[in-house]
Amino acid sequence: QVQLVESGGGLVQPGGSLRLSCAASGSIFSIGAMGWYRQAPGKERELVATITSGTRTNYADSVKGRFTISRDNAKNTVYLQMNSLKPEDTAAYYCNADVTYYGGSLLTRYRNDYWGQGTQVTVSS
Repeated sequence: QVQLVESGGGLVQPGGSLRLSCAASGSIFSIGAMGWYRQAPGKERELVATITSGTRTNYADSVKGRFTISRDNAKNTVYLQMNSLKPEDTAAYYCNADVTYYGGSLLTRYRNDYWGQGTQVTVSS
């Protein structure tokens, strides 16, 4: 099947930067849109940024101008560069991918929406 593994979270001071990575692995045929979402304690999960297979991007208003999403299709990886971090950016960050994968033979393919396990980002002095 398919797995998404995030990395790059941590503790950073306000105004600092972090870069998140999310690598997809498994019997992958292709990956469509990929994205980052976040969930703070007591709040619902919200969209941060998305990127299509054609590299068209979309950002939440709260992160525009500070965060940049990108992808490396050869590595099946999506990145989130986060600059000028604020305490309100503190949350668990999850990556998401629309994946078409092989189902036991090269002629059999399935499509599903996958999530990573999450990586914590804490912005605090």
